[in-house]
Amino acid sequence: MPYVRISLLKGKPPQYLRALADGIHQAMAECFEVPLADRFQLIHQHEAGEMIFDRDYAGGPRSDDFVLVAIQTGRPRTAAAKAALFARMAAILAESPGLAPADLLVVIADGEMDNWSFSHGRQASALSRQELRSC
Repeated sequence: MPYVRISLLKGKPPQYLRALADGIHQAMAECFEVPLADRFQLIHQHEAGEMIFDRDYAGGPRSDDFVLVAIQTGRPRTAAAKAALFARMAAILAESPGLAPADLLVVIADGEMDNWSFSHGRQASALSRQELRSC
């Protein structure tokens, strides 16, 4: 159950936002084995001046279409799985909604299941593997 925050500048239509969210989740399903129904995403849209980023750092050039994807996972993935996710996400989002690969920055943070509570105030580490599925 990775948790995903998608940040971008305001101004994109709802279809664009949905294509971003769907493409990110598709890449996670393919590369991180996240079930399709296991989806927790927040889209943060920022006013001009509220999203500050280096337009050329380690890639670029980045445009005003820049998207920052922050993924918090409940268990670590291999370096190969992460590399596959980065590449697949860039390819999917280039196709729809048409995001330039230079405008995509992805950050993954691995966490321990002791840091999660999915509901009812129960610590996730106390749940069974079946209850957790894909963290």
